[in-house]
Amino acid sequence: MTYTFNNYLQNIMAKIHGAITVDDKRCKGCDLCVVACPVDVLALQPKEVNDRGYHFAYMANPEKCIGCGSCALVCPDACIEVYRVVEQ
Repeated sequence: MTYTFNNYLQNIMAKIHGAITVDDKRCKGCDLCVVACPVDVLALQPKEVNDRGYHFAYMANPEKCIGCGSCALVCPDACIEVYRVVEQ
C-alpha cells in the first residue's frame, strides 16, 4: 500500500481527540462556548447551578471533541482548559 501525505495525516489525526475541563465554580453560563463549538460538544447544565446560581457549561458529547480550543478562546472568564489526548 502506498502512503500519501493525506493518508499519513488521516492516520495521525484519527488517534487524537480532545478533552476539556470547565471550572464550574467560576462559569457564569454565558453560552458563548456552546455557540463557538463547531461540533456541538458543550451545553449548559439544565438542572444544576453553581454556587453563584448559574447554569454552567459541561461536555454533553465528549466523544465529539476535536480539541480545537474555540470554546476556551471565547470564554470571558477563562474557565475552560483544552487538552489533546493521543490514543496509543
